[in-house]
Amino acid sequence: MRLAGQYLENLGGERVAEDRVEGDGWTASLSAQKVPIGPTIELTEVTVTFEGDPSILDDLIDRFSQKAMRAGG
Repeated sequence: MRLAGQYLENLGGERVAEDRVEGDGWTASLSAQKVPIGPTIELTEVTVTFEGDPSILDDLIDRFSQKAMRAGG
């Protein structure tokens, strides 16, 4: 969640809570949960829920996805 929040801050948002980042015309809520991927391994799955002006969100989500894919891949 920390990295997702940092990516959103780099895209012009401001962290207003540990699980919330707000920008001009948009808000992103972050949540995380442990997901088992085998008998002894768990990963942390982070969910980002965007709200706001659709014309702003299209570009924001695209830019966020590109950043998240580069960092995760």
